[in-house]
Amino acid sequence: MPVQWMSDESGRPLRRGLAGALALCVVTALLLPVGWACQKQVADHDSQAARPIVDSVLAADGSMIYYVAAGTGDSALVFVHCWSCDRGYWDGQVDALASDYRVVAIDLAGHGQSRAARDSWLMSDYAGDVEAVIRKLDLQPVVLVGHSMGGAVVIEVARRMPDRVTAVIGVDVYQDLSYQMSEEEVEGFLAGLVQDYEGATKAFVRSLFLPDADSALVARVAADMAAAPPAIAVPSLRHVLRYDAATVLQEMRKPVRGIHSDAYPTNVEANQATAESFAVRYMPGRGHFLQLEDPVTFNRLLRETIDEFWPARAGSEAAGRE
Repeated sequence: MPVQWMSDESGRPLRRGLAGALALCVVTALLLPVGWACQKQVADHDSQAARPIVDSVLAADGSMIYYVAAGTGDSALVFVHCWSCDRGYWDGQVDALASDYRVVAIDLAGHGQSRAARDSWLMSDYAGDVEAVIRKLDLQPVVLVGHSMGGAVVIEVARRMPDRVTAVIGVDVYQDLSYQMSEEEVEGFLAGLVQDYEGATKAFVRSLFLPDADSALVARVAADMAAAPPAIAVPSLRHVLRYDAATVLQEMRKPVRGIHSDAYPTNVEANQATAESFAVRYMPGRGHFLQLEDPVTFNRLLRETIDEFWPARAGSEAAGRE
């Protein structure tokens, strides 16, 4: 509201002398606290909006799915964790990106806080968990980010929700979208887990890090994944190793992007022939858990990838950060 000069009884403005100056000081003194209060309310609202909130939703099969949500706005990033992990593996992304996007990280059924009311562990079953969260929060448009097994899950989600999903981003998972393991290869890989789940899992997880990786991080991730229930972990891994991404991608006509370690080769030519479009960004000198090993570099590459699909929003955000 504009501040006006005070007037006398005749409606004539007071002289801009001492009386006018005093009147202006009084009005200013009265209005300043109001302005401060409004600014504080806006700041408090923005702070509360960015603060992570944990909630849950029932999936179609009755599984209780927990998730964390933060940030505001229409454009949403939905993060799906890898095999035998949980939503906490995305904490560094939720915290870093909630100021710019609506950010959601999910515990798939049987992982983290989520409880399972199922005995099937197909990637399409897990996709139902993500779909339930997206529908509850009415997220649109969405970029899906999946790490490892989560990369297969987000492809399934995009196939089921084409009107909501803009693109999918895989974290160290889309090395060759055209390749599918034989049954002999799958069962051979799983044999050690069936015989000694904890020991084989710890050895497997350690092999996913480079020799110079942070030993405390390696130990933590290995312990987390080795503590998963084998009755869920083994069939889940069996189904992701069997997953036929190439067939699903023929129906899921969305852009696919990867953020990969350079420790493992990516068949870019095969991926471009299989997906509607494909491109990859590399993080050199890192292992499989990119978002944990170097979150600063990972978040920068993730933002660059998102900017491909939401450039107008990216531009406004960059301006706001300057």
